[in-house]
Amino acid sequence: MKLLFATGPSINTRFLIVVLLSLALIIVDQRSDTLKPLRDLLSVFVYPVQYVVNLPNSLFNNTLKSFKGYKELLGENKDLKRQHLINSAKLLKFADLEKENIRLRSLIDSSFKLGEQVLVAELLSVNLAPYEHVVVVNKGSRFGVSTRQAVLDENGIVGQVAKALPLSSEIILITDPNHAIPVQVNRNGLHTIAIGSGLLNQLNLPFLPNNADIVPGDLLITSGLGGVFPQGYPVAVVSSFVEQPDKPFAIIKAEPSAALNTSRELLIVWNNDQVIPLSKQVEGEGNGTD
Repeated sequence: MKLLFATGPSINTRFLIVVLLSLALIIVDQRSDTLKPLRDLLSVFVYPVQYVVNLPNSLFNNTLKSFKGYKELLGENKDLKRQHLINSAKLLKFADLEKENIRLRSLIDSSFKLGEQVLVAELLSVNLAPYEHVVVVNKGSRFGVSTRQAVLDENGIVGQVAKALPLSSEIILITDPNHAIPVQVNRNGLHTIAIGSGLLNQLNLPFLPNNADIVPGDLLITSGLGGVFPQGYPVAVVSSFVEQPDKPFAIIKAEPSAALNTSRELLIVWNNDQVIPLSKQVEGEGNGTD
């Protein structure tokens, strides 16, 4: 008859047996391949358990890496956009400098006659009221500028100096209604006077008869009369000729050669052989002396 409360080996005894068996299996596994098939078989059954146990940690690590990668991409994208904006601004400035260099080269090249002294001036302000076309440049009497000097751009005559202040000058444009300039037709040498119309794109030639030898497309140049504008500079191109049989003079209009509404740099010209001591003027300005 079996005992109701029979007891087996103690837990310590069983633990010792398990340890001894484990040591025996380790020794046998290291010294021979007898247990390799069993180990391979057990690894197949153990792998799903290992995968499930490691899955939360793997998911957490992958999520963390993805978040860090996304954050880094956002930062890199932000930096690239900022750098792109800076580079775009630099390219715009380079393009503007290139255009300015081209304008200045053209401006200097537009001094057609050798021996004439010129001075480059930059535009400061513009006053284009309906009956007053005046601009202000950044060169004045301290640079040798004086009234009644001719002013041009790379395309032709712009106007003349109306007032020379120490550090700036006022330029009256040829389109000002109060401005008149002696011109001649480049094709045949016909002399006349071009008067400002109050419009930036138009000059009037009111003193030519109906039978005058002048046609649309004729180039008008400075005649040199009056002593203000040197001879031979482009002024305008005749745009229209309308006869008035009942009146002594025809209606003749011309379009200025100079870019009066876009020029940023202008050329002030001396109409004589006198050399203005610009270096002394600039040196005096730098030392704060007159």
